[in-house]
Amino acid sequence: METETPVSAHKLHRLNAESPKIAHAVTVVAEAVPSFYAIPSRLSDLLAKLGKPAAADYIATKLPVTKAIRSGDLGEILCNAYVLESTRFNLGVRRLRWKDHREMSMRGEDVLAFSLDLKGGLYILKAEVKSRASMTSAVISEARDALSYNNELPSPHAISFVADRLNEAGDAVLRDALDKAQLIGGIKQSQVTHMLFTFSGSNPSNLLTKNLNSYSGTVPQQYVALTVSEHQEFIKSVFETVVK
Repeated sequence: METETPVSAHKLHRLNAESPKIAHAVTVVAEAVPSFYAIPSRLSDLLAKLGKPAAADYIATKLPVTKAIRSGDLGEILCNAYVLESTRFNLGVRRLRWKDHREMSMRGEDVLAFSLDLKGGLYILKAEVKSRASMTSAVISEARDALSYNNELPSPHAISFVADRLNEAGDAVLRDALDKAQLIGGIKQSQVTHMLFTFSGSNPSNLLTKNLNSYSGTVPQQYVALTVSEHQEFIKSVFETVVK
């Protein structure tokens, strides 16, 4: 269930998982998880040449085992899914496919997503994700600081990373738009929207509202609170289902 509350000139969305639907949600999310760690064509090739056990082993080596990394990765996956399904930003890459190690977090923005208008104008969503069993104001402030870093713009390293991955995939349209924005015209705050996405067992709405009210910049803000009361068990069940 999703509700939207205006906060100043911005928006706070709250998504609350209903307990009777948790088991179904575990199945749906688990089915999507492998595609965030591996390119589908890579999996298809492994299935065709080496069979299902080899493809399964390939995915298993990419899945994190520790609770903290699983929590962070799943928060990022859920944020990606929300952005694609509920916002205009429907272009980008799934960066977990390029993790250095399954038990390490990636540097840079948690999620970058993009949209192009009919004239080729580029718009960017810069998102920070926090996953905790119990959300705190300190964790939310940490995410706020990350969004405001670099004059509120995405980092040059993160934009270059996406452009390089798009080049490898043959996506010339978005690649060229990113190169032009970063290397020629420069990215402006008017092109950027921020998202602070929380995935937690507790309801952080009051904390997010307070933090959002304290924001004094000009970049549009969208805060999203996904609450799953069985937070830790949900994460465990999702990854166990993927492994099975």
